[in-house]
Amino acid sequence: MNDIKIGNFTIGPNHKPFIIAEMSGNHNQSLERAFELVDAAAEAGAHALKLQTYTADTITMKGAYTINDKNSLWNGKELHELYNLAHTPWDWHKAIFDRAKEKGMEAFSSPFDETAVDFLESLNVPAYKIASFENTHHPLLKKVAATGKPVIVSTGVTSRKDVDEAVAVLRKAGCKDIILLKCTSTYPATPENTNLVTIPDFINTYDCIVGLSDHTMGIGTSVAAVALGARVIEKHFTLRRADGGVDSAFSLEPEELKLLVLETERAFLSLGKIQTEILPAEEKSLQFKRSIYVSKDIRSGEILSAENLKIIRPANGLAPKHWDEVAGKKAKKDIKAGTPLNWDHI
Repeated sequence: MNDIKIGNFTIGPNHKPFIIAEMSGNHNQSLERAFELVDAAAEAGAHALKLQTYTADTITMKGAYTINDKNSLWNGKELHELYNLAHTPWDWHKAIFDRAKEKGMEAFSSPFDETAVDFLESLNVPAYKIASFENTHHPLLKKVAATGKPVIVSTGVTSRKDVDEAVAVLRKAGCKDIILLKCTSTYPATPENTNLVTIPDFINTYDCIVGLSDHTMGIGTSVAAVALGARVIEKHFTLRRADGGVDSAFSLEPEELKLLVLETERAFLSLGKIQTEILPAEEKSLQFKRSIYVSKDIRSGEILSAENLKIIRPANGLAPKHWDEVAGKKAKKDIKAGTPLNWDHI
């Protein structure tokens, strides 16, 4: 599995997690708010900012479908209306991308049709993200693969066969750098339906970098994903959930995004390597293990026993594993209480 470069960042098994802040429609149709979101993501330490590139007319059509699900955040809305509210105007993209780059982040997007790819190519994006609902759109996959840039694919609402096909289509079309994101396409998702153990399975099956597109509340699921091998974490974010917006209910606020960056990096750093010996950093702590001490004054020739010996801290005497070897033996000399027992005393 090779490392992948996205702009100035390297993504791979031995690199800290790459955190993508997904703006989605949380700009609430205000370019000024979009800039505030960029600034907040950068301040929180996110490595990349991601948009979604579509219009209501490139993704659906009026009258095609109205959501009728009382459990949905978008119940009662027609798809065309929803996407019109959520889309990021194409003439905002360059300004938002430039702002992100000024702040040290990479910036790219999810195209939802081939015209969006052509548009994003004109902005020289460093990578492409395929949304879960587009991962079976093979013409779109071929189009992004032809750019020669890294492609990140969310795997929500897919079967194993769907993922097999998506990976095969991308590779056949020339994509060398594929990142798969485990994803559960419910909004929000629950920890119970996230199934993070799929991550190491994806790594072994597809021999590629794997991450998580996380729609759960909070950051715990993302931290766990890193422990299982995820090296990319994508999270929706907003300034304040109370501000509203199409994705605000399951988006992180800036303080939470900052915590996500911090704790996923800590999770990565804590993995380390298989440890079978005492670490150099632990050596000073060896003193605070237990050892055998004389608990009462002992006269030469006296029998050593639980009556005059005790296993206590620190570890300046014989290790507790020698108890059975010394109990019942005779003292070689007088020993004062408080003395760490050693072989010269026996």
